[in-house]
Amino acid sequence: MSVAPLYDVIVIGLGAMGSAALDHLARRGAKVLGLEQFGIPHEQGSSGGDTRLIRQAYFEHPDYVPLLQRAYANWDDLGARTGERVLYRTGAVYIGRPDAGLIAGSLASAQLHSLPCAPLSGDEVARRWSPLRVPNGYQALHEADGGFVLAGKSIRLHCECALRRGAHVRAAEAVLEWRETVSGIEVVTSAGTHRAPHLIVTVGSWASALLPHLRTPLEVTRQALFWVWPAQTTPFELNTFVCWAAQLDGHEGLFYGFPMLPASLGGQLGLKIAHHAKGPPVEPGRAWPVDAAEFTSVREALKEIVVDDLGPVVATKACMYTSTTDGHFVVDRYPESERVTVACGFSGHGFKFASVIGEALADLALEGRTELPIGFLGLDRFRVQPTARAESPT
Repeated sequence: MSVAPLYDVIVIGLGAMGSAALDHLARRGAKVLGLEQFGIPHEQGSSGGDTRLIRQAYFEHPDYVPLLQRAYANWDDLGARTGERVLYRTGAVYIGRPDAGLIAGSLASAQLHSLPCAPLSGDEVARRWSPLRVPNGYQALHEADGGFVLAGKSIRLHCECALRRGAHVRAAEAVLEWRETVSGIEVVTSAGTHRAPHLIVTVGSWASALLPHLRTPLEVTRQALFWVWPAQTTPFELNTFVCWAAQLDGHEGLFYGFPMLPASLGGQLGLKIAHHAKGPPVEPGRAWPVDAAEFTSVREALKEIVVDDLGPVVATKACMYTSTTDGHFVVDRYPESERVTVACGFSGHGFKFASVIGEALADLALEGRTELPIGFLGLDRFRVQPTARAESPT
């Protein structure tokens, strides 16, 4: 095998977190190598499907809010640096029972961090977004700064920015193994051996294979995404409709969706809707295609809150969640190694944080510490009483 030059940092996996880390490292002048087994971006992992929700009134845990505030700033900065918008503040509506986690948790985070998250009556929801209705006994909240991030575009832009600052990127180069030596880290790939003093591993569903001593299990599940073509498209269009999430009686998890995107923003045809609930276990990269019939149960459930005819399914996609036992992320040093930093287990709600997680990873690799409040995402928590499991839309 050929021997590669010495880098300051090697990043394995250039999806959401790895691409952001690559960008932050290159901006600081680090000599950095990014390795990706597929293309950039690609559809084999957890970052496909055009869009990801973003919101600050985070019901999963109020400790996420400061990270989200920094993530918003970083997404805006990426847009400013590239002239390419990735963050869209469409507003977000949440519908659920007043004591349900989605509503009570969102209000708790909003109150603790003084975020604008206002209750709305059912009449007001119907007036502003005609396809939606609020069932009797349910409550609606509106978060004006909620919206979505363009997933594939942001990965591409983070990598482009890094490349323009001298980063080295190798796609379609699978990592076979990595090892720690006296002088640093060696990463063996299908094309050669690369060396650096520090390694960042952000490989999503492949984390357990590359990180066997993580000290906590990770579960990989298949998740189905759907795009439909409503009988009336105008009420669902971008700049008219809103991002939304709903916690409905008798159904596990959450349902969520987005406005229809114009062709100029790329991506799939139609209106994106999905059900955030635990899917069947799957091997990384082996998620089987989604059949349109899988939308039947989602369509039936949404009759409670969507008055319009959602029309036929026009596109589907299978992606993967990689979940920790408590539903919260892992961002920390690899056990017993000061040279390796890991970010994994994003449990279906991590993409919105990518711009700030990348910053934290760059801090840890170059400075050995970070001022960003990621302590609650460390591995030590699995040695004590676990926190409540997060349940969140992607």
